[in-house]
Amino acid sequence: MTSNVPNVVFKTRVRDESIGGDNPFRWQDVSSNDIFKGKKIVLFSLPGAFTPTCSSTHLPGYEAKYQDIIGQGVDDVYCLSVNDAFTMFQWSKHLGIEHVKMLPDGNGDFTRLMGMLVKKENLGFGYRSWRYSMLVEDGKIVKLFSEPGFSDNYPDDPFTVSDADTMLDYLKS
Repeated sequence: MTSNVPNVVFKTRVRDESIGGDNPFRWQDVSSNDIFKGKKIVLFSLPGAFTPTCSSTHLPGYEAKYQDIIGQGVDDVYCLSVNDAFTMFQWSKHLGIEHVKMLPDGNGDFTRLMGMLVKKENLGFGYRSWRYSMLVEDGKIVKLFSEPGFSDNYPDDPFTVSDADTMLDYLKS
């Protein structure tokens, strides 16, 4: 696989102490190039913040293995979801995430261009990301681990190949 990651602008919030108050954050646009250009990045994507598998296993698994992944020459690890920046921030805070960077794809632009946007109307979620992980080097997708059963309104939530251990095994091989 040699395709490039989609070129989009993510609407993120960053801490800015000069703002003060209870919400010291400002909007910051972050492009695909800002994240991927000249870097080796692990990105994993999941259906939603605060959802069962995403909260109990997927994101915590990458947080637990973060140093091991970085030790394989990876520059950074990102968690992407079709959620807004506020939700992604509160979710990471709730789970005590310190290392994995949260990447809100609020409009689903990146996910749509990746071909990973699926309907989850059967759960009342609307459009969300299919669960996957990938290794990206300088904007090129080197390896993609997509969960089986990709389809709209899939009745199950497979979690067999997009986990941190599978990615770490791949990086070590």
